[in-house]
Amino acid sequence: MSPQWQPGQQSCLISCGSSLVATMNFSGKYQVQSQENFEAFMKAVGLPDELIQKGKDIKGTSEIVQNGKHFKLTITTGSKVVQNEFTLGEECEMETMTGEKVKTVVQLEGDNKLVTTFKGIKSVTELNGDIITSTMTLGDIVFKRISKRI
Repeated sequence: MSPQWQPGQQSCLISCGSSLVATMNFSGKYQVQSQENFEAFMKAVGLPDELIQKGKDIKGTSEIVQNGKHFKLTITTGSKVVQNEFTLGEECEMETMTGEKVKTVVQLEGDNKLVTTFKGIKSVTELNGDIITSTMTLGDIVFKRISKRI
């Protein structure tokens, strides 16, 4: 595990690729409102129980800046800040929730979903109004995080 990872840190598990430009604007600052299956999912990706317990109640914030097909994501959890950038349809390197760097491509599905897959995890980030729903699936474990624009 990378020393940069902090409990409760949202990952850049947002996808990287499509030749289309999102018609919805993802730009904004969002705060976690609720999450489902956090503990089971984090255990499945290999985080120690101690970090899972510390991270389960943290309400981090994410800021997304979208410029056409280019996205910049800044995740703040307490004093820890992580930044990831990607362009739809192009390979990029992102830091995951475990602090690991992975190469992936983010795709746009429809006009409001960013989708990517890495290390057996499928990540879907869907924007509906002021709500972003991030769903990560690993095998039969589905982790859902709902954040609201602030």
